[in-house]
Amino acid sequence: METPAFLDRDRPDVPDLVVPGGVTPFYLQGRPVRGRLVRLGVLTDVLLTRHDHPGVVNRLAGKALALVAGLASALKFQGAFSLQIKGDGPVTMLVADCTDTGALRFYARTDDDALDALLEETPNPTDRELLGDGYMALTVDQGADMERHQGIVDLAGDDLATMAVHYFNTSEQHACWIYLCCTMTDAGWRAGSLVLERIAGEGGTAVVGEENADASWETATILASTLSTKEVLDDTLSSATLLHRLFHQEDLHVSQPRALAYGCRCSRARLSDVLQGFDADDLDHMCQDDGQIVMTCEFCNHDFRFPRKDITPRTP
Repeated sequence: METPAFLDRDRPDVPDLVVPGGVTPFYLQGRPVRGRLVRLGVLTDVLLTRHDHPGVVNRLAGKALALVAGLASALKFQGAFSLQIKGDGPVTMLVADCTDTGALRFYARTDDDALDALLEETPNPTDRELLGDGYMALTVDQGADMERHQGIVDLAGDDLATMAVHYFNTSEQHACWIYLCCTMTDAGWRAGSLVLERIAGEGGTAVVGEENADASWETATILASTLSTKEVLDDTLSSATLLHRLFHQEDLHVSQPRALAYGCRCSRARLSDVLQGFDADDLDHMCQDDGQIVMTCEFCNHDFRFPRKDITPRTP
């Protein structure tokens, strides 16, 4: 007997992929610096190639995924941490989120005509040229029973890393340094990030003197600036080795790595519940000639088909 849609919580046939050491947290003992090195590895290619976007959009989306992974892993929460950007550029919306367990997903909406026109004039556009003017929102959503925490700022800067730093300077009044990268390699798409945060102290050791703290933070950012995209995206180079190259003279302490995974959370039951929120006329309008309503999950690009006769609107 076929399971009714509203009870069918099976996931579609999507990759079951986990990157065990996707995020490597660390801190510099006695200095006001903690950070995360994020390397999505093959997960990048699996996430991006579920969609049929041009390379420049994939590059932007990969950086967004590396960013949310780096930011979410610094928080203590249960639920999802999300980045949402809405702008008036060819990429009209970009959403990426990461759960407390490291499950990642994204989607991007584009104005295809505007994107074609931009790429004809500028084959390698900046993130800002893709997004245009708009806003960035970062949200912690811990479910219906918990208050959502959200900050919103205008887009500022030419690249996504600068936009994120602007968010923290403006909304959180919190100093940070962010490096993002994503590119197509011989092994497929790869993405990564390095996020540094300035804090009062770490590992139980207080930072003595504001002047020393300023100097330590400046030193850490200068060392981080020597990082190359080639290093971050090199599958053969361990994260511990890479961090040692950067910070071995700064009393580096590497913490337990955290896993990242393919993380779309769609199901027939969830989408059936959405459909039941529409009235009968709207459902009839959605129905195709074969009597089916098709809903596409924008995160995993999977089509769900529902017989119209099986969907009954909820009573108001």
